[in-house]
Amino acid sequence: MEAFASGQTFGFLLVMARLGSALMFMPGFGESFVFLRARLALALVICLALYPATPVPPLTPDPVTLARLMAAEVTVGIWIGLAARVIFSALEFAGAQVGQVSGLANAFGPSLGTFQGATMVATFLTMGGLAALFATNTHYLIIRALLYSYVVFPFGQPILGDMADQMVRAVSGSFYIGLTLAAPFLVMGLILNLGLGLANRMLPTLPVFFVAGSVLIGTGFLILAVAVPSALAAFIDRFGQWFGSFTM
Repeated sequence: MEAFASGQTFGFLLVMARLGSALMFMPGFGESFVFLRARLALALVICLALYPATPVPPLTPDPVTLARLMAAEVTVGIWIGLAARVIFSALEFAGAQVGQVSGLANAFGPSLGTFQGATMVATFLTMGGLAALFATNTHYLIIRALLYSYVVFPFGQPILGDMADQMVRAVSGSFYIGLTLAAPFLVMGLILNLGLGLANRMLPTLPVFFVAGSVLIGTGFLILAVAVPSALAAFIDRFGQWFGSFTM
């Protein structure tokens, strides 16, 4: 009985090393504004529920083997969480671009703990993305992907070369997604600024600075109201696709 309990305990610790490390950085599960004890309790419950389905066997390793396995599992878990966080930051980048184009770059919103000095639009998009993540049941997909990670990354065997390559792809993919989401606002800003510039050339006495601010803000809010639902739906779909294969 002592050997059985010891083996199950070490097995659970190794599962916790991977899944807990991933959940620590995972969007929605690891947000800093969520109560710390609630995050820890949720991670323990998820790890305990998934432990029987993982390929982690009950084992009683020596200290050196245990340290090696713990390091490998923590590395994989942190990689999963950080890659997901990098992809999710596309909303922050898109919001920053939208704020810059629509004249709301100086309207700062409360920081969510991921980035400091977030603009109002970036905070709005990030909160909307978190709400959409749970409203579309993508959090179930995240939990399934954590279990599926043992197929992609075998137990105790981190693939460091591929992980580094995929992290670079995640960064570039996040940048691309952010630009895609902000594209309507970039086009709007180009057209409006070009039109206001031509108007200023034809009417030199026109106070373009005062007119442009209200026009940009009003048009930005209008396009934001129209584009946000489809933009969040497209982002959540792309975010969920990444969890199906851990490749971007």
